[in-house]
Amino acid sequence: MKKLIFFILLQLFFISSYAQTDTIYSNNEKISCTVKEVAQDAVKYSYPGEDLINTIYKNTIQKIVFKSGRVQTFAEATSYKTVSGADDFENVTLTSVEGEVKGLFKLGDVSSKAKGTTTLASMEKVKERAIKKMKIEAAMMGANIVYLTQNSTTGNQMGTRYQAGHSTETNLAGVAYSNKLPSFDNFQRKIGSKKTFQCFEVIKMSQREADMDRNQSSKNVVITNIYNESGLIMIKATIDGVDNDTFRIISYDNNEFTISYKDGERIFNYRTRF
Repeated sequence: MKKLIFFILLQLFFISSYAQTDTIYSNNEKISCTVKEVAQDAVKYSYPGEDLINTIYKNTIQKIVFKSGRVQTFAEATSYKTVSGADDFENVTLTSVEGEVKGLFKLGDVSSKAKGTTTLASMEKVKERAIKKMKIEAAMMGANIVYLTQNSTTGNQMGTRYQAGHSTETNLAGVAYSNKLPSFDNFQRKIGSKKTFQCFEVIKMSQREADMDRNQSSKNVVITNIYNESGLIMIKATIDGVDNDTFRIISYDNNEFTISYKDGERIFNYRTRF
């Protein structure tokens, strides 16, 4: 009976302590704290028993549950769509506003170029091709938003007797980000002690091509090491016919995981069964 009473009192203590703090629900963690200020693009808070002010950008916050019981949600975080790989490229957003990627996870640089075949080519269609290529590359990195650093289009120019003409061309460059990263700990638990897996599909995208290329596969994937690099799930592995040995896990579910690898102007995804 004494143990039961002690357990109940202990539970009441934790519930009481929890109710005395605000709770920030970010994309990757739950933070018990005291919210000091909800600013234009960020939230300032302190941990219980501390005076140090910490800052978290609104882009990464789903909601705040205040100790009063009031709940504040943030449209900034809920506007991002899920991207698990190349097939989700339409869920990638392009932005020229730097503030929209503050606090997000940087995944790497992306670029794209498309050119008309003749001097009568449609500028709009050429631009659409360049945008699609950039979105595919970003999706193959696991990104759902790209901050554009270059966005230029030149029009068609007819040739003359003294000068050759040129067709319309669009050049895009940017930085790929994600508002949420796959859990490293959960992936480790999912893998367990298993080392050898089978890749069932290889997807390749080259900056020189207009679209992704995909092929069925039976390549063996042998993982020798898994490590956390600033929140990214990195692996050391050997894949049949691939010289590279360092890859990144961009997504996983109960059945499969996707490995990403970039080689110059080409990016690869290896879809692999657990």
